[in-house]
Amino acid sequence: MSDTLDRLKALQGADLPVHGGRTLAYVYDAGDSEIDRIAREAVATYAGSNALDPTAFPSLLQMENELLGFACDLLDAPDTAVGTVTSGGTESILLAVQGVRDARPEVARPRMVLPSTAHAAFHKAAHYFGVEAVLVPVGPDFRADPAAMAAAMDESTVLVVASAPSYAHGVVDPVGEIAAAAAARGIRCHVDACIGGWVLPYAARLGREVTPWTFAVEGVTSISVDTHKYAYAPKGTSILLHRDAGLRRPQLFASAAWPGYTMLNATTQSTRSGGPIAGTWAVVEHVGDAGYLTLAGRAFEAVDAIVAAIGAAPALQVLVAPDSTLVTLTTDETCDPFTLTDELVARGWYVQPQLSHAGDGPSIHLSVSAGTLAHVDDFAAALVESVAAAQAAGPVGVDPGVVAFIEALDPASLGDDDFDGLLAASGLVGETADGDLALPTRMAEVNAMLDVASPAMREALLVAFLDRLQRPTRGRTTT
Repeated sequence: MSDTLDRLKALQGADLPVHGGRTLAYVYDAGDSEIDRIAREAVATYAGSNALDPTAFPSLLQMENELLGFACDLLDAPDTAVGTVTSGGTESILLAVQGVRDARPEVARPRMVLPSTAHAAFHKAAHYFGVEAVLVPVGPDFRADPAAMAAAMDESTVLVVASAPSYAHGVVDPVGEIAAAAAARGIRCHVDACIGGWVLPYAARLGREVTPWTFAVEGVTSISVDTHKYAYAPKGTSILLHRDAGLRRPQLFASAAWPGYTMLNATTQSTRSGGPIAGTWAVVEHVGDAGYLTLAGRAFEAVDAIVAAIGAAPALQVLVAPDSTLVTLTTDETCDPFTLTDELVARGWYVQPQLSHAGDGPSIHLSVSAGTLAHVDDFAAALVESVAAAQAAGPVGVDPGVVAFIEALDPASLGDDDFDGLLAASGLVGETADGDLALPTRMAEVNAMLDVASPAMREALLVAFLDRLQRPTRGRTTT
């Protein structure tokens, strides 16, 4: 057993750190070892439990209902509100879209109106459930345009979406105006607060300016909020709340059309591990309302310090003043953003590059946690060093011939051999001397090539990349 655990630790050594406040994407760190300990022990205690049947594991049902109650209080939900604990923000969004589609069977070709900044999970839901995504350009401040959103609604619209905040830019949409326009036409309005739902209410209590977005806004019919983000709970849990039970009912699924047990599910999953539910409940129980107010204060103090550090660097600017805990920065022509990303990673700060989109150039995304506050001086120093290194290295160029070649390709007509060649040419994958898959250690050239590709080509290349990554490792024997 010790050999197995030793190998597990060795494997984990290649991963990004989930603690220490320096991984500014994918993970959310409270900076509190006691929270981490409680979460781990609760997950382990319930790892074998199954939330499929609430009558078999009533403790999980109680924990879920208590989590929903905390979220209802946090989000100004009415007494009629109900909800569901899901596996993450994407599942919450999928269920919101599936439920509204099934609530409107008379609409032959249902549509949902999205600001162009809405999370990609809505596009996934459109793909899965046959709900057309109608994209509406946002304003110059990257917030949804309420008038344009209203103009895009018609008799086939079953859902309108707003973000609190949007992931790419960290700003809150004008939810009140959007929800009012939707309500006037009898259309549901979903607020994607997967990022902000557990921190924006505390931001308001801390005196920060927050655009109204909760159930206190008339016309908001459902909200998604991730507990594995700023509730600092273990991966992966999220909450989907509906204003009343009638709105949730189409989300629920039952089937007695087979000889086994009657299937009954509130989520897209059947079997659900009790571990994440128990871990989330334990963390929320331990931290409590006052604790989350303190953690939010630390996170926003870190945000303000990082914004100041970016403002002090002549080659950088904050793209838009953040409404929440997400910061997006851009660079001038002297500093390549993809090289800057690599330089920050090399100095122990993982930041997330965002490629060009709809006429806007590339940017760099930071998800700031309470755990980052203790290290903001280190970040400021790393930022200065990284900018200097990126400026010394110069811009990453893509050969014009390669650009022309990529632009001429039709991703729909490419075969596996074509993708293998493109992946090798882009630097996304290679081989070691032993024939094993080799991943790039620096991504600037890869990102520069992806940045000149069309969205369709990016998608095709990255799907091929994922396909190459996820292949069986054979030949290992166990005892």
